[in-house]
Amino acid sequence: MLDHKTKATLLLSDGTVFEGWNFGASGTTIGEVVFTTGMTGYQETLTDPSYYGQIVTQTFPLIGNYGVNSVDTESDRTHLKGYIVREWCEAPSNFRCEGDLNSYLKEQGVIAIYGIDTRSLTRKIREHGVMNGMLTTEPITDMDAALKQIRDYKITGAVSAVACKQSHKLDIELCPNLTDALPKNKIKDNHEFHIALFDFGYKANIARGLVRRNCQVTLVAPNTTAEELKEMKIDGIMLSNGPGDPAENTEIIENLKEILKLGIPIFGICLGHQLLALAAGGRTEKLKYGHRGANQPVIDLELDRTFVTSQNHGYAVVGDSIPEGIGKVSHINANDGTCEGVVYTSFPAFTVQFHPEAWAGPLDTDYLFDRFMALVSQHKK
Repeated sequence: MLDHKTKATLLLSDGTVFEGWNFGASGTTIGEVVFTTGMTGYQETLTDPSYYGQIVTQTFPLIGNYGVNSVDTESDRTHLKGYIVREWCEAPSNFRCEGDLNSYLKEQGVIAIYGIDTRSLTRKIREHGVMNGMLTTEPITDMDAALKQIRDYKITGAVSAVACKQSHKLDIELCPNLTDALPKNKIKDNHEFHIALFDFGYKANIARGLVRRNCQVTLVAPNTTAEELKEMKIDGIMLSNGPGDPAENTEIIENLKEILKLGIPIFGICLGHQLLALAAGGRTEKLKYGHRGANQPVIDLELDRTFVTSQNHGYAVVGDSIPEGIGKVSHINANDGTCEGVVYTSFPAFTVQFHPEAWAGPLDTDYLFDRFMALVSQHKK
């Protein structure tokens, strides 16, 4: 595949070694090794801020066959620590292709490995849970020292590492990755609602979903206060996805407790779902190997229907931890029964663990954006 192949090694925290070949950038990186089951959408995976601090394994064996382009991005850069595939495509073919995966990973500084048994690696993670690992193109001369480095690694400060520092309106004319993916007749100048999108590591398609529905979107920093939101004169609040342990974000959680008192409609996705549950008195837990991919079945308990969803999370809200009279579980995962959504009864809010904006993935639950618009409209009247 490459003119000159360089050996690469994946060393897991339990001492397991996988040997393969390097593509993308070279060097050494340490992160939490996870897997995603998506067959497509690898560029969205690479640019999803929720993967901050992680080394991502693609379970589908061939990656990169349609190349990369300037539109299929969820943020302005990659966020993951490393990338693992069985095989990558050197000569992609697609009418939207602007380059190949190897060159893109090099430009972004992502160390990647191919040629390893990704089925064996995935099975290990499923059986033993996510574990830290080192991905390197350099010789490992001191195994004990390397294992100590790997075991000591912890993802911290994830939200502050990927979120915006200052609040600002999303000018769609200056955001080609928003407008290029929208039908031109869907972009309007007169906005019906003003939505504050909390940036915990937001995916661009969340903003697209709001823009499609004629919203003016203001991207707000994670530590934005209730008083600041009052001054913005907003109609609704969107709590975005993001990386890391939700319970680590104590300042944000305390902030959300004050924001709830404003009575403004709230829709939370992924990390936003977890943070609101914590602010409401609930608990979260770390999953054994998480849910990552575009084929996760979720049951909407109100509609009594099952939807296929896109997901990327390693933590979940403990369903029975939501205080009685505050809220109730609205969605559950059909595979393991974990909480996938909460509807609140003591304030105007609902949240989901999965990604209704998809990109990549099924649009089965896109209706939740319309439900949010209806809640905002009702509150505004």
